[in-house]
Amino acid sequence: MSAVDPRYPLFDHVHDQLRPASGRPLAAITAEAAACGELTMADLQISADTLRAQAQVARAGGYPLLAENLTRAAELTAVPNAEVLKMYSQLRPGRSTAADLETLAAGLEADYHAPACARLVREAAEAYRLRGLLRPGST
Repeated sequence: MSAVDPRYPLFDHVHDQLRPASGRPLAAITAEAAACGELTMADLQISADTLRAQAQVARAGGYPLLAENLTRAAELTAVPNAEVLKMYSQLRPGRSTAADLETLAAGLEADYHAPACARLVREAAEAYRLRGLLRPGST
C-alpha cells in the first residue's frame, strides 16, 4: 500500500491554499456571505487546481484510477456546461461515428487543453468499435 500524502485531507492541511473556481479565499465562503447575496456560483464550484491537488493525493495514496478521474474533472472545468452536455450525448452508444469521436477528442485537446479527456474519448471510440456500438455505417 502506498503512503498517504501528508496533505491529506487537503482541507485540514492546506486550507489556506484552496480556492473555489472564483479564486475567493475559502474563509470568505460563509453562510453570512451567502445570506447577504455576496456569493456567486463560481464561489461554490471546485477549481481545477483543487481537483489537480486531489488527484496528486489520490495518486500518492495508490489510487491511480481515482487520480485519472480527478485529472479529467480538472480539465473539464474549462469546458462550458453546454459543451459537456453535447459531449455526453455524443458519447452515448450508437450516437457517433469513429470520426465524430476523433473530432471530439481533437477538440478537447485543441480548444480546452484536455489531453486526459481526449484519451478517454479515444479509448471509448475503440471500445465502441470492438463492441459494435458506433453509429451504424461507421467503422
